[in-house]
Amino acid sequence: MNQLNQYAGQYPQVSISSASRRRLARHLVGLPIKDIERDLVLETLARTDGNRTASARLLGLSIRTLRNKITAYSADGVEVTPAGGAEKDAPPAPDL
Repeated sequence: MNQLNQYAGQYPQVSISSASRRRLARHLVGLPIKDIERDLVLETLARTDGNRTASARLLGLSIRTLRNKITAYSADGVEVTPAGGAEKDAPPAPDL
């Protein structure tokens, strides 16, 4: 199984009732859409271990658009999960 299919199966598109969407929307009222979008992009990247292709597919974006967003977030000083999920400046994992 390729890595993209791994993430697609792990995070399937789920149907959300209209009542649930309204409840979620109530919590988001007053927040700038760009902040909500940024948080969604960053959370998706974290859950896919930084896999840009899987994240773009889950978000319904082109890879180029996702890369442009990542570049903008990084320029603003936002920490973005690197490809492969390794934390920046993190010590290497010990050999077991």
